[in-house]
Amino acid sequence: MQDVITLALAKGRLAEKTFTLLERMGIDCSEPRNPGRQLVLWDRASNIRFILVKPSDVPTYVDHGVADLGVVGKDTLLESGRPLYEVLDLTFGRCRMCIAGYPDSHNSQVTRATFRVATKYPHVARSYYDGKGQTIEIIELHGSVELGPVIGLSDVILDIVESGSTLRANGLTVLEDVCDVSARLVCNRVSMKTKRERVRWLIDGLTREVARLTEAADER
Repeated sequence: MQDVITLALAKGRLAEKTFTLLERMGIDCSEPRNPGRQLVLWDRASNIRFILVKPSDVPTYVDHGVADLGVVGKDTLLESGRPLYEVLDLTFGRCRMCIAGYPDSHNSQVTRATFRVATKYPHVARSYYDGKGQTIEIIELHGSVELGPVIGLSDVILDIVESGSTLRANGLTVLEDVCDVSARLVCNRVSMKTKRERVRWLIDGLTREVARLTEAADER
């Protein structure tokens, strides 16, 4: 009997796009597409189990081995700091993680004792500014981070930027790019060894489908 492969997916857009790729591989995603109140879903023919969880929980499930593989945004993966194998860029959910603020935001360090950064990603912010040798005060927010500089709570923000329309509407601008963000396939380190054949089958299949979709998009 085939090993059961458990896949942790972030509910919403990332899961839907992942289902499309899996279906192109011949995997039945009818249960996870219509979960109702069920928490654990199956494609029993392929012996694949799905768990739909909050985006921030995907790295936790994979790290603890409850899930063998997971699909999660690069931003969430960086913030988690979990020792996972990042095996594939799925290319969807693209955006940027940036430092943003008013055009003269960096000059505020002259008048403020501590440079303040508002963010939903405190670990990423700390690592980024540590790499620059800069001391900061992190103000952790979970709502409209852009409000930080507008009302004087912070000097800048570190956040995900897609269109940039909210920044522009509030007089803010991108000051620095931190990294590119997209959906990533991650794997538990033990599963990569103990279930190698099945895990590689899934990784290789998704790699082929991503390449085919990318090639089709380039031809249009």
